[in-house]
Amino acid sequence: MRYGKGAVLVRQLKERRLARLRGLYAIVDDSAAWPPLELLRAFLRGGAAVVQLRLKAFPARELCEVAREAVAVCRPRDVLLLVNDRPDVARAAGADGVHLGQEDLPAGAAREVLGADALIGVSTHSDAEIDAATAAGADYLGFGPVFETRSKRGARLPAPHGLAGLERAVRRAAPLPVVAIGGLTAGSVGGVARAGAACAAAIGEICHAPDPESAARALAEAFARG
Repeated sequence: MRYGKGAVLVRQLKERRLARLRGLYAIVDDSAAWPPLELLRAFLRGGAAVVQLRLKAFPARELCEVAREAVAVCRPRDVLLLVNDRPDVARAAGADGVHLGQEDLPAGAAREVLGADALIGVSTHSDAEIDAATAAGADYLGFGPVFETRSKRGARLPAPHGLAGLERAVRRAAPLPVVAIGGLTAGSVGGVARAGAACAAAIGEICHAPDPESAARALAEAFARG
């Protein structure tokens, strides 16, 4: 009986997290001139529903410290906090989950580290990658690039898929939510919302903006309007 009750609680926590995966998915990148926590707070003021820490140059100890502080800032505001690449850091910091690239730890291995209630997202760029991530137990999929992007330094990305490609990916991934990424602006996120994406992810448009809060707000409001 205790096991059954625990399983129900785990499922409910996962469902609550998934329900919050809607709107602006703001990525705190270490290429920004702003300190990570300052940037995070600006994104929250701008209306971000999800924040991902993408601090690839940070040593594990420093990343964990930042992630713990980020969780303390996000949790009272009911904003999801995810860590890029590092399920160990996500677990140690008490984050809501992790986001994995194609060359990172497999989703199944990340699940063993994080447990059943955590969110695991996987970046995908093709039908085959969508199918593989779904089979591996991902909770949501990142898909892109939708438009041309310069934010993924050194990454070898396919040609932009456009809104039609995003719409096909949303249908293929269903019922998993899809986070659109790649060259999104306040002028384009309405189309992303209409294509069925649960979230619009942004890096350069908000991390390198003169006013990150205003840039985040413009994206969040445009996405909400659809």
